[in-house]
Amino acid sequence: MEIKTANRTLQFSPGGALIKTSILWVIAALLVYPNIQMIINIFYKEGGAGFTLEAFRKLLSSARAMRSIRNSFILAVSMVITVNISGTLLVFFTEYLDIKGAKILKLGYMSTLVYGGIVLCTGYKFVYGQNGIITHFLLNLFPNLNPRWFTGYFAVIFIQTFAGTSNHIVFLTNAIRGIDYQTIEAARNLGAPPLKIFIKVVLPVLRPTFFALTILTFIGGLSAVSAPLVVGGIDFQTINPMIIEFARAPFSRDIAALMSVILGTATMILLFFVNRFEKKGHYISISKVKSKLVKIKISNPILNWLAHGSAYLLFLIYITPIVLVILFSFSNSVAIMAGTLKAGELTLANYREFFTSPNAFKPFAVSTLYSATAAILVTLLVTVVSRVLHRGNSRLSPVFEYGMLIPWMLPATMIAMGLMTSYDTRRLLMFNRVLIGSTYILLIGYIIVKIPFSLRMVKASFFSVEKALEEAARSLGAGPFYTMIRVILPIILPTLLSVIALNLNSMLSEYDLTVFLYHPFMVPLGPIIKAASEEAASLNALAMSFVYAVMLMALSSLTLFLVYGKKPNLKQRERLPIE
Repeated sequence: MEIKTANRTLQFSPGGALIKTSILWVIAALLVYPNIQMIINIFYKEGGAGFTLEAFRKLLSSARAMRSIRNSFILAVSMVITVNISGTLLVFFTEYLDIKGAKILKLGYMSTLVYGGIVLCTGYKFVYGQNGIITHFLLNLFPNLNPRWFTGYFAVIFIQTFAGTSNHIVFLTNAIRGIDYQTIEAARNLGAPPLKIFIKVVLPVLRPTFFALTILTFIGGLSAVSAPLVVGGIDFQTINPMIIEFARAPFSRDIAALMSVILGTATMILLFFVNRFEKKGHYISISKVKSKLVKIKISNPILNWLAHGSAYLLFLIYITPIVLVILFSFSNSVAIMAGTLKAGELTLANYREFFTSPNAFKPFAVSTLYSATAAILVTLLVTVVSRVLHRGNSRLSPVFEYGMLIPWMLPATMIAMGLMTSYDTRRLLMFNRVLIGSTYILLIGYIIVKIPFSLRMVKASFFSVEKALEEAARSLGAGPFYTMIRVILPIILPTLLSVIALNLNSMLSEYDLTVFLYHPFMVPLGPIIKAASEEAASLNALAMSFVYAVMLMALSSLTLFLVYGKKPNLKQRERLPIE
């Protein structure tokens, strides 16, 4: 349908109107309404009590709550220092400096991409905790050592430091590979020493990436859950574990909600500064023809020895928990409790139970089903939104874009609290004529937390589609839907598959959101693995948690291999739409 005006002709599409209305509903019902409802419930109590600041009074009078807020900022500041140092060293050892065995080292450093979250924390606790194999070794050397030495702030910052370098591995690696080696060579020819070259030439190019990584690391420290929950003990708990604990009791849920709002506000302030920094521009190379970076050889033998020693020490720290978890997944319960490994006692009994016992296999199947479904649905959703934004012919485009970025400013616990407040998970509710059931609320939560990341990735991929292709399809009489399926989709498909893979892997062992929203008859792996890390857990549960960890790593690695292992045939992919 065409509507003619004085200056132009506007096209009206019933299908397009339906899509835009659906997007508005998603934003209103799932992203805006739950959080507004949660905030209202903080200040307005049921029963006609009206406006109240009781939640603030209870928060300020709770020593544990105030201490957890303080600890979160302590952890965030500490992580900015430790994660930036360790993450930068990892990337420099594999990309910038000439270190022997760099490819093998990188495999170990990249392990956090398939081994993270609650699974990683329980693995570290098993290695360094009270019954850990490292603790048993240390007790033989130092009999007076406290078996619970791996608890509190030190244990949390240790885990968070080595678990938080994934962003450095991905983004800083790309930044270093984008450096023009000609500028380094020119500075060297002018007699500049290596340290001055790094400060004056390399660092300015990396500065925007370091700033973004610092903000992301700080936000990760503020919203940390797994490490403080597993090894923090009573001495070092942060905001999110306290939110989880307070949310379990009806009389303290307003404190949990208020703490979620505080955490979300801090995140929004930080992201505001990120956006302002990004608008100021970046340092870029002005060379028309960039040359590939050549790794720097360390001429000083002492520094060279220290660099190699540090690189392999970090490799051992990363790889030790993974190797031990894999080996102990083949051990019996007695060997696991004793922290001993004997070749003759290795068995396949744990894996046999995993594949043959429905009770053992069900949590893994539930996590896979939830994660795969959410990964596909969120990718479909952001693809539709990205298409609308890319066409740029709607006045609602800013509403769509900024509305979809709301979850980026909120911690997972706040999203969960909002869903809990708005939708009673004990029964079925109707909101805007759409049914939300108790078994689907977790799926909705998964989709919400993955929207911003997915939108930014998919939206960027649309800019790789040449407008000439769309115009050619339109001139041949192809409709919008046919153009999307036959012309655009084949081009952006690799990005869509990557987004699905990354979302799937990140949700398989999700705990922060799951602990609030899971259904008692559909328990995913996150709560199961967390329960296995507790002192009262049965030996069978502990043994099975190792099997779950190995299977999760295998599934995550397989997913990444299927997506990234084989490069697509670009020429064939580009010919498909034309043919």
